[in-house]
Amino acid sequence: MINVTKTYLGDINKFKTYVEGIYARGWLTNHGPLVCELQERLKAFLGVKHVLLTNNGTLALQVAYRALGLSGSAVTTPFSFVATSSSLQWEGIRPIFADIDSRTWNISPDHIESRIVSDTTAIVGTHVFGNPCAVERIEQIARKHQLKTVYDGAHAFGVRHAGQSVLTWGDISTLSFHATKLFHTIEGGAIITNDDELARRVYLLCNFGIADTDKIDGLGINAKLNEFSAAMGLCILDDIDSIFEQRAEIAHRYQSRLGDYVDFQQATPNSELNNSYFPIGLHSEQQLLRVRTALNNKGINPRRYFYPSLDTLEYLQPQAAQSASRALSQRVLCLPIYPGLAHDDQDKIIDTLITECSLGPISFKDTAFAQVI
Repeated sequence: MINVTKTYLGDINKFKTYVEGIYARGWLTNHGPLVCELQERLKAFLGVKHVLLTNNGTLALQVAYRALGLSGSAVTTPFSFVATSSSLQWEGIRPIFADIDSRTWNISPDHIESRIVSDTTAIVGTHVFGNPCAVERIEQIARKHQLKTVYDGAHAFGVRHAGQSVLTWGDISTLSFHATKLFHTIEGGAIITNDDELARRVYLLCNFGIADTDKIDGLGINAKLNEFSAAMGLCILDDIDSIFEQRAEIAHRYQSRLGDYVDFQQATPNSELNNSYFPIGLHSEQQLLRVRTALNNKGINPRRYFYPSLDTLEYLQPQAAQSASRALSQRVLCLPIYPGLAHDDQDKIIDTLITECSLGPISFKDTAFAQVI
């Protein structure tokens, strides 16, 4: 099976060397030397002031909201992974959805201000598939209304905008280092900020509120990363340039051959992307389901990402329909992209798509298609 992604594992001998060091020290967690080394290397690689590692990306979001003292409601995007909004709800913050830009697929600044209400305390954007939000305009809106800004950068590792890491924008950005990501620590995440006081608060929140051995400053949880996860991260960081290069090559092949058949996400100007995903827009949900079935029949497993649009989820409270997000979620499919994806497999994916996209429209009366639905 050719899946939408494949976990990158790096050099097993290098990982074994790190593990042997962990065994020799007997230091498995609680700000161990590998965690500290990884934080310092990530700060240098990303060009940011503070990197605080967490044990997953969802907790990174929750801690970020708590560190900023958010309450009431936050304006956010309905086209994102569910954790962006469910973590708000978990923290007692009501997500209010603003529709997306149908070209960049990110939250649209044109729709944000009309969604701000009296108890709104933040704007939460997602750099969808690593494509930077319109950060300059969002920051202007936030300043005008005295709101905090948080960016879910789960897909944005290594992405740059206006000559700097996109993670430097906003009060806080977060990363996911889940095994499916192009850079990972098996499970993990990070909180990025250039604010010293915020970094101090994040550290305490991730460490039970413990400031030092004899002092507890306030409420906290256990969100720390362990040494084994940090070891994996250090191994993969050594290979990150090669990972970026291989993904870029695959993305170029897809773009050069599929441009006449599908829609692509429009890159935000003045940005350098990471090809963490390769999403395509089909012309309709019917076409998407037909293409997916054809790919599945050839042992290829793409993913509907993100589906459904989050404004349709009842547990996130009744929401005004966000038409652009709902329409897009019905026709976006992410194709396999990862280091080591063979040229023959890339060609199989491309050729299947071209064949299916060249066919005429299909009817819901089609029996095989009806079974898929």
